[in-house]
Amino acid sequence: MTNSAVVAHAAGDLRIDDIGEPTPDADEAVVAVAFGGVCGSDLHYWRHGAAGASILREPLVLGHELSGIVVRAAADGSGPAAGTPVAVHPLTPHGDGVTPWPADRPNLAPASTYLGSAMHLPHTQGGFAERVALPSRMLFPLPAGLDLRTAVLAEPAAVAWHAVERAGSVAGRRVAVIGSGPIGLLAVAVARHHGAAEVIATDLHELPRSLASARGARVLDARDEEAIAGLHADVVIESSGTVPGLGAAVSAAARGGTVVMLGLQAAGTVAAPLATAITRELTLTGSFRFAAEFAAVLAALADGSLEVDGILTHVVSAVQAAEAFATAADASVSSKVALAFGAGD
Repeated sequence: MTNSAVVAHAAGDLRIDDIGEPTPDADEAVVAVAFGGVCGSDLHYWRHGAAGASILREPLVLGHELSGIVVRAAADGSGPAAGTPVAVHPLTPHGDGVTPWPADRPNLAPASTYLGSAMHLPHTQGGFAERVALPSRMLFPLPAGLDLRTAVLAEPAAVAWHAVERAGSVAGRRVAVIGSGPIGLLAVAVARHHGAAEVIATDLHELPRSLASARGARVLDARDEEAIAGLHADVVIESSGTVPGLGAAVSAAARGGTVVMLGLQAAGTVAAPLATAITRELTLTGSFRFAAEFAAVLAALADGSLEVDGILTHVVSAVQAAEAFATAADASVSSKVALAFGAGD
């Protein structure tokens, strides 16, 4: 029996390989993958052979946004039983023995691994395969009412949830989201879930703006600098990961406001209007992945209070991964794109 996987070999070299059957350790379960969401990091490995400082040095099974069904429970008795539908929390926190980090924030552990990442060698293989062996602690049973297709949004929704909460309470406040890609749209949804009085979202393209409007946001063209500067938002979530987006986030913030830097900027020095940030006494805060929010996100997806309909715009068979990646790379025609691996059909 084959076990097909989506494997990045080098920049522009994406293949469907048979990786063989998984051989789980005692604390690992075998999961038949149902859906895998295509993330920006997956696109970077495909297009550039690297995602930031994580450079491909060996073939890498991509994918860390995953839902599926346990087909073989962990031999040590930990984790969910066979037949359980699950979502996957892809982080394994590790210290490096030198760098201090807050124990209650595992996302900041300096030597952590993440599924589908080339940060370390050997690489941390991901989950874009028909069957994968995963530590049982990564597997979260789906609450009643949450289907596998929607559950594939849990990981990026947790990223957005973490970012919104980095600003403190947004209840009753005006929130602006700069960049309405999948993470930005999920940030809009989380801000509304958390009681924001108004949410305004920007983007260059009509499709993401229309999806943000469907989430209840007021939308602006990202090129309308005057309108963005007039927002005076209490909280701004910068989710574009671009230099113009960071500048727009600072300009959109009210005096005394908070800017959450969610979109990952390029390594090295990045230009930013810091004089404005200083004179407005803005709080600039980073947001990286997520910590303990995963279960809360699953519960909110299950009960519908985190409204995500329409954010998943394309579901494509995994054997057509190259076409799916090309679609995901075009923000004018897609939002979140997911690969379908067959489990749970």
